[in-house]
Amino acid sequence: MPPGSGSLIKYLGSKRGLLPQILRAVGAAAGDRAVVADLFSGSARVAHALKAAGWRVLANDELPFAQTLACGLVQADAEHWAARADKVLDDLSHLPPAPGWFTATYAETARYLHPVNAARLEAMREAIERLEPAPELRAILLTALIQAADRVDSCAGHQMSFMRELAPRALKPLVLRQPELLPRPAAGPCLALAEDAVSLAGAIECDVAYLDPPYDQHAYLSNYHLWETLVRWDRPEVYGRAQKRVDCRTRRSAFNTRAGIGPAFTRLVTNLRARTLVVSFGAEGFLARAELERMLAGRGFLHVLEVPHRRYAGTRLGIHNGRGEKVGTPGPEGTVERLYVASDRRLDLPRNQDYRMVQGGHVPGQDRCSGAAAGPSATP
Repeated sequence: MPPGSGSLIKYLGSKRGLLPQILRAVGAAAGDRAVVADLFSGSARVAHALKAAGWRVLANDELPFAQTLACGLVQADAEHWAARADKVLDDLSHLPPAPGWFTATYAETARYLHPVNAARLEAMREAIERLEPAPELRAILLTALIQAADRVDSCAGHQMSFMRELAPRALKPLVLRQPELLPRPAAGPCLALAEDAVSLAGAIECDVAYLDPPYDQHAYLSNYHLWETLVRWDRPEVYGRAQKRVDCRTRRSAFNTRAGIGPAFTRLVTNLRARTLVVSFGAEGFLARAELERMLAGRGFLHVLEVPHRRYAGTRLGIHNGRGEKVGTPGPEGTVERLYVASDRRLDLPRNQDYRMVQGGHVPGQDRCSGAAAGPSATP
């Protein structure tokens, strides 16, 4: 198992199966003291693995729950926070249940959690709010809460719906564990940001940029609205059987639309000042392979890796209505994730069943990333 690929939350589009190839690609392009940016960090699985491998990581995601995971798993260093976090987590674990709005919404009206686990989670979250801990400690504690809830939830890897009957794991008691904290890399401190990736791209400098943008209509806020509410603790207006936050209707990324994703991705890769880009993109995303290859061709040498993997459980199970009746057929068992590695120089990547060389040299007349105009730096 790659370093830093331990037990993190279930996540739609998780790159757990792609981590060895991502780390290999970054390693071919980056030196020991390189800065690697993950501009759509999501569950922080990749950023966490990059930190474990020793690079200085800039993890970014504009959703507060994702930025919190990045702060707790990537920015926070074990040698500074592990002992203090253990003490607070132990105290939180002994709190009695305190059911309130959260329990009523997400364990009674919607059944994502067993009511007892939800009430314990609610007591812990209220206690963290009263503690007013330092930002990194707060992120560690909230990450521990999210991970604990994820281990006993009753849904199929996302929060667009929940199981008709509580899943067996939901009957287990909620247990707090310290997240997998890592020591500070020798390359320097890591940083977690919560910015729009396209806007941030022109303001940072890094050696390698890893990009895993949304690439279809599935918005991560709608898929993980429960974690967003647990972090923000704002008692939002909710709607529908899934009790989603009402802002799920309005807070959407340009990457979630067919019309918006092309211009947004073009601006992103044009603005980035990094010698190498490593891009994850699903074969069924809004941008076809030929379009992505064309957008990345100006960076010089392009390798493409195709990795087959199983679809997430919800797609494989089929579509159900509000009464739990199947009204749609299951989708295909598998799909393909592609990894595009674009660099201004030839990288030592294998040309075998893993990687295929698509573009073997710089395209005349195209600007290379290293020639971009200088700008302000947000390098950690």
